[in-house]
Amino acid sequence: MSEHPPAVPPASSPINIVLFGETGVGKSSVVNLIAGQPIAKVSADVDGCTMSSTRYDIQVHSQSYTVYDTVGLEEPQMGVNGYYDAIEKAYKLIRSLGETGGIHLLLFCMRGGRITATTQSNYRLFHEFLCDKRVPIALIFTGLEREERMEDWWIRNQTNIKRYGIHSVGHACITAVQDPEDQEQVAKYDESRKTLLSLLQKCTANGTGLIMDTPSWLVMFLRRMATFLPRKRVPKQKDYTRVLTKRCGMEPDAAKRVASLIKSGER
Repeated sequence: MSEHPPAVPPASSPINIVLFGETGVGKSSVVNLIAGQPIAKVSADVDGCTMSSTRYDIQVHSQSYTVYDTVGLEEPQMGVNGYYDAIEKAYKLIRSLGETGGIHLLLFCMRGGRITATTQSNYRLFHEFLCDKRVPIALIFTGLEREERMEDWWIRNQTNIKRYGIHSVGHACITAVQDPEDQEQVAKYDESRKTLLSLLQKCTANGTGLIMDTPSWLVMFLRRMATFLPRKRVPKQKDYTRVLTKRCGMEPDAAKRVASLIKSGER
């Protein structure tokens, strides 16, 4: 009787996660925590441009995750040049996500502390502007290694966070600090990874990603993004056309149509 090798279950489709937050909140450490090994360099963002991202493909047991570590806002308002850079980066990100199943989850990474105007602006930029409030968002709070019980931080602060208009489908209170000589710290790190992986599994259980219709998404995104600019610096229609053709690679006719729709909605 011939022997057959045991059947190997097919790999699941990747879950696409956009991880965002201000520089220094621990996004790279969160990537490493998900992976269970140091795959992301823990440092300040190399490309500080808002919406630029680094992609990490991570396998956790039978589930594949693709995490886009994405640069958020550093100030609640933007300069014009930063606005143009963000358009280019966001366009490339959305196209890349659209080709691989869409966006399944937003992860907003923050250090446990007070909510600032920049925190609120980042929430709006990704949840409202980038994803039109159509993608679930989960909150990650880092830097909680000194808490005796990390979840207590959420119990004390959840009302205040919601008061600022920041809502989510779930959260994780974690530490991403490793100290192999401190057994308590090792236990908190292991607990943090289990908490984070459980959150990802729960929030992406339906496996459905949002794929944006690129032209209509661009019109929506650019109109909303302009609210971060001083009113007197809002771009003209020809400026949008130039950015969409030269920096995003759109065909001239398509870029003109998009630019026209953006400006018509501002009137």
